[in-house]
Amino acid sequence: ARTRGYALASHDDATADHVAEAEADGCSVAEFPTTIEAARASKAAGMAVLMGAPNLVRGGSHSGNVSARALAEAGLLDVLSSDYVPASLLHAAMMLADVEGVGLAAAIRTVTDIPARAVGLKDRGRIAAGAQADLVRFAVVDGHVPLIRNVWRRGRQVL
Repeated sequence: ARTRGYALASHDDATADHVAEAEADGCSVAEFPTTIEAARASKAAGMAVLMGAPNLVRGGSHSGNVSARALAEAGLLDVLSSDYVPASLLHAAMMLADVEGVGLAAAIRTVTDIPARAVGLKDRGRIAAGAQADLVRFAVVDGHVPLIRNVWRRGRQVL
């Protein structure tokens, strides 16, 4: 993976020692740290901290680990992934926008620009000249639930 320039991610780190091992292995993403200690160590190591959107939507980890919201409140959450519920991604971003100190623009970046950069995809995740122009137009209903209105892929409307 390293020789091809792919980003490496650690998974379920629980301690600073686990994070140090991941950093030594060349990981740039900490996927689902299980404790706030591991998330802090990951941030300190310059790794992007990734949590599952279902964790945020359901109000915590299904396995009793640290919650995505707790990491967001501590300023330790960089990326949301769809994990096992793809439809939760945009919903979680809308919920994240309400966390003190986050806001809508930063919440949207957790599902667009930051993950793209974390894995080396420079041509997506943002609206800019030369970018792929993958866009989703949506409305928010019932407080946080996104209702998809239109989708564009590479600048062409597909929905």
